[in-house]
Parts: sequence; structure tokens; C-alpha cells
Amino acid sequence: MPDDAALPRPQQTEPVGWEPELAELRARIALARQLGGPDRVARQHAGGRLTVRERIDRMLDHGSFHEIGATAGKATYDADSRDIIAFMPANCVFGRGMVDGRPVVIAGDDFTLRGGSADASIKGKPKMSEEIAAQFRVPIIRLIEGSGGGGSVKTIETTGRANLPGGLSETTSFDLVANNMGLVPVVALGLGSVAGLGAARLAASHYSVMVKDISAVFVAGPPVVERLGEPRSKQELGGWEVQLACGAVDHAVDTEDEAFDAARRFLSYLPSSVWDLPPRVRGWDSPERREEFLIAAVPREKKQAYHMRRIIEALVDKGSFFEMGQLFGRPIITGFCRLDGWPVALMAGDPLFHGAAWTADACNKIIRFVDMAQTFHLPIVHLVDCPGFQVGLAAESSAVIRWGVRALSAINQSTVPWCSIVVRNCYGVGGLGHQPVSHLCMRYAWPSASWGSLPLEGGIEAAYRAEIDAASDPQARMDEIEARLNRLRSPFRTAEPFWVEDVIDPRDTRRLLCEFANLAAPLRTPGESRFTMRP
Repeated sequence: MPDDAALPRPQQTEPVGWEPELAELRARIALARQLGGPDRVARQHAGGRLTVRERIDRMLDHGSFHEIGATAGKATYDADSRDIIAFMPANCVFGRGMVDGRPVVIAGDDFTLRGGSADASIKGKPKMSEEIAAQFRVPIIRLIEGSGGGGSVKTIETTGRANLPGGLSETTSFDLVANNMGLVPVVALGLGSVAGLGAARLAASHYSVMVKDISAVFVAGPPVVERLGEPRSKQELGGWEVQLACGAVDHAVDTEDEAFDAARRFLSYLPSSVWDLPPRVRGWDSPERREEFLIAAVPREKKQAYHMRRIIEALVDKGSFFEMGQLFGRPIITGFCRLDGWPVALMAGDPLFHGAAWTADACNKIIRFVDMAQTFHLPIVHLVDCPGFQVGLAAESSAVIRWGVRALSAINQSTVPWCSIVVRNCYGVGGLGHQPVSHLCMRYAWPSASWGSLPLEGGIEAAYRAEIDAASDPQARMDEIEARLNRLRSPFRTAEPFWVEDVIDPRDTRRLLCEFANLAAPLRTPGESRFTMRP
């Protein structure tokens, strides 16, 4: 055997690698990061708006973004088809990231490229963002500016044909957009002009936010509307005041950073998907805290209003109330809160608007909110002040009874744990909605509570009309009847036959609600609900 030293040694050469291709990859990514070019980026900033990549960086935990499809776009090559000489990236930027340490999917429109329209879009990117959210059971955040891939009139010329919406040759992924509302939390931020399919994607969410004086949302923008004889500015047509009042959008803030903060806070109350449970976040606030002002929070004078939001803040964990849809359906307040750290869905009557009577808009708001709580396994607390459905010609013309019956159906179909506190009024068909009748619920009443088939105000005249008309002094007789009935409608009278379970000191309410939240926590069951939210 010859000595190893005598064997010929292999020649040392540098390994053949793929560095040239990796250099090209880096170059292509660098081109994509230029978005629509310096001039259009400057125009975006001049309009007071961030670029899509700046938005993603500010929305997500620092350094957590993993982009998918960074090199997707339309490239132009030299005569030999070898070297790239120009590149227009797709106007959807998406990928995975983290929000407060929890994984999410995020997708944003790039307005610097054809205003976010289909002319610069590759439909597979927004579609895959929806697919990843559903498949991997994580929330999705949509940063929307433009038409969101819906196309423009110019698309006819660039493709050589007119697009049939939902035709066989393409898909809009709207089925995924709608279906995800029953699977994962969906947040949509309207961060500029949002039209067409972009507006639909904004509305198809659990929580939507606009930026005041910058965002505008509409089915079709001012040029289209003006051709129909209605000249409007963007803000007149679809500004935040318009869209919040009608319930198309949930919230509006002053800056984009505030929109990102609102999105983070909203997600903190929800699970990552319906197959998970909302997390508990315990704070310093004691469940035993008693607020003395609650003993007189409801006036003795029945026609005098009071501030329900002050009561809410006194009952929930300090600083935890997160209101949804404040400017829509105003007789009802809806939002998330924490009780001894447990996330809970809370709704309450607001006597400052229509005396807390349920309008058609209020019923619509209740349906969405109860369905959301049902979808994501959130127990519901209802601070009840409902004199019934709104009455009168305006109410009847709004189909209040149909929307009211739908609200009652949503409440009675819910299966999540439920606790009602009857604060003041609970009357009529609307009063049926103070809690579900389909399963056992907790219920307490304050001494200020009052209930019945019909409020005495107005009801006496209807029920005792003949007796009042026959009296020598009709007003005195009506006053006598009202005084007699008032003695009988005390909540203690109802408690005697166990028609209401407990009449409580209002100052004990927080302790009892925290006890409810702790009892309800083990009952929350992960999985798909038998019914979920629709857009």
C-alpha cells in the first residue's frame, strides 16, 4: 500500500455556486422596493399618505415581515431577452408577520402603481393572502387603497376585451373574502381612496377603519357619479362622516398610525381563529372594586336620560372598553371589554339616542355584533335599557319590525354564555332581546329596572281609554290609574314569584360580572359555529 503522501492530491478550485442568480434576485427585489418610482412615492407622501411598505412596517412587530411574491410583476427585457431593463412590481404586497407576538397575514395595495387597480395587479397575490389566513388559521389585515384589483376602464384596452365579473376565465377570490369572516379575524384599513372591489373588501371585515380627511370609500368615485348628474367631492361622497353614520365602516382616526394601533387593540380581544380561544390578559383592577356613584347613576325621573358609557367604564376592567361602530345605530352601544382579564362582548342601551329604543340601524348593529361574538366564542354582557322598538312613521318606513325580528333571532340563536343586567327599561317585543330564551343565562336587575308588555306612558291611554273618557275629570282618573300601576311594577313584585332572579345593589355589579366571566371561561368551545358572520 503506497504512502498517502505519495497519492496525487485533487486540485483546489472555488466551488461553482449560484451567486450570479442570487445577485439578480437581490436586484429584482431592489427594483420591486422602488414601488411606482421616486416621483409617485413623493406624490404619495405629499398627499399625507404612507406607502404600502411603510404601512406594513408600522403595522407589524419590528422585523417580523416575511414577504411572499416579492419579485412578481411585469418585466421588460433587452433585445436578446436576457437582461432585464425595466420592472413594474405587482401592486399587492403581502406576506406573514407578527402583531404583539401573534402571527398574522397582511396584504396591502400599492397606490403608486396604477392607483391600486387591476392594470398592475396579479390576482394570485391577494387571493393567496386569503388562502393562507384560512389554511393556517391566522388573522388577516388588509391595507386598502384603490380598487383593490377590480380593474378600470383602461383594462378593456390593455386586455383587448371586456371583463365579465366572476366569469369562467378568472376568479376574484371574493368567496374566500366572505368565507374568512366565519374562520379568522379580519381587519380592513381604508387608507386613501377606496372604490369598487376595494370598498367591498373593506366592508367584508369584522373591523374597518378610515383615516379622517384622507380616506374616502365609495362604490364608484366622483367622476362616475358626476356623469350621472350628481357632482360630489370625494369627502362629500364617501368621507368618514358619511360611511360611519350609515354603518359601512366602523371607526375613523386622525392618522394612519392611530389606525394601526386600533387594529392591534381590536385583535387583542379575539382568538387567532375560531379553532382557538380569546386570550386572557389580567391587569391590576380588582373584581371587588365598587363605584359609589352607581347607586344614583340612573335618575328616578323616567324621562331623564343618563350616560350609559360612564356606567360601562365603571363596570369593566379599567381602560379595557373598546367600542365598535359608535356613530351608527346609536341607541345601542357595542364593544369589547375585559372582566377580570377575560375578553367579553358587551352591548348596552343608550338613552341619549331615541330613548334607547331599537331603530332599524340599531337592530342591524346588534345582528353583526352578536354574530361576531358567536363566531369567536365571546361571552356576552347586556346592560339592558330598551323601551322596545322605535315607533312612528319613520320607524315603520325603515322596516324596523323586520330588522328587529332578525336581531331577536340572532340573539336567540346564539349559544355563548350570556349575562343581562336590567338597568332600566325592558319593554315590548324589543324587550324580548334582553337575553336568549334558548338556553340558561344569568340575569340581574337594578332597583331602577322597569318592564312590561308596554310602557305606561302611552299605554294607559290605550288600555283604559273607555274608563278615562267616562270620568268627570279624565286627567285625574289617568293620574290615579298611573299611580296604581306604578306601585305594581316594582321589580320586587316581579321577584316574588321568581319571574326575575335577583335584584341587586348596582355597586355589586362589577363583582358579579367578573364572577360570570370566570364561570363562562371554561364553557367556551373552539371550532366553527353553527352560524357565523356574513359581510
